[in-house]
Amino acid sequence: MLTRNQGSVWAILGWQYKSAIFYVAAGLVAWGLHSHHSAAWHLPSLPLAVIGGALGIFVSFRTNTSYARWWEGRQLWGRMVNSSRQLALQLSANLVIEDEGERRRTLTRLLYRHGAYVHALRAALREQPAVEDEELRALLAPDELDGLKGVWNVPFALLRAQATELAALRRAGALDGLQHHSLDVTLASLLDIQGGCERIKGTPIPRGYGYAAELLVQIYAVMLPFGLVAELGPLIVLLNLIVCMAFNLISEVGRVLEDPFTMFYNGLPLSDLSRKIEINLRQTLGETELPPLRQPAPNGVLM
Repeated sequence: MLTRNQGSVWAILGWQYKSAIFYVAAGLVAWGLHSHHSAAWHLPSLPLAVIGGALGIFVSFRTNTSYARWWEGRQLWGRMVNSSRQLALQLSANLVIEDEGERRRTLTRLLYRHGAYVHALRAALREQPAVEDEELRALLAPDELDGLKGVWNVPFALLRAQATELAALRRAGALDGLQHHSLDVTLASLLDIQGGCERIKGTPIPRGYGYAAELLVQIYAVMLPFGLVAELGPLIVLLNLIVCMAFNLISEVGRVLEDPFTMFYNGLPLSDLSRKIEINLRQTLGETELPPLRQPAPNGVLM
């Protein structure tokens, strides 16, 4: 996620140089044809204005839809932060084991496993191998790591291990029925968050929207100069570039926001959020040697 504005007009043109060349070429062609055959190469401007308005609505729809997905992803991870804190508070307050050393080991194992679950979900959403993630590996015992090899959905496997151990603690008397039910509700909330993230990740916006937007902007870039070249002359080249590039960039914003869990610079800062959750869990255990908070890279991107 970008934490500060950066770039310039030239950077934008360099990013979309193919489209920029096409828009400039379309304007030059219209100007050249009008210079030699002015009467034959002219379109009425009113229909072009109506088409431009409709095109703006069309490309904005995709961008609005993509932003809604991005914001929903951020809300889900906000719930992840809160549910993680709730789980830590529930376990630290309700777990009753007479042997203080055993209680400490059990609480550490449960909270570390939850931290591993958060890191695993972050890696899975970014299509990275969760079991190979260093932050996850630092939180799990070797035997538990071995049990995750070959598992298709590592976050769900860790959540299932949590549910299994909590049920065992309930049978052993470390949790009463109400406390166990409350923890089950928290696990269900985590499962709901994971499902929401997987739904966004696994259901992209139909490609037809993007293709239609690109095609319509190209068609409009060819038509617009023939409607205004008589009034603007060679300035139509610059106007065509500005207007059509604006439409193109609106569409491109929708494309880069479509997947909020990507490693692209507009993706959500899942690494930062995962680290903050891990720090919260370790502080619950009273640890003082904590991993540092993530800082934005020199280019202003916080992952």
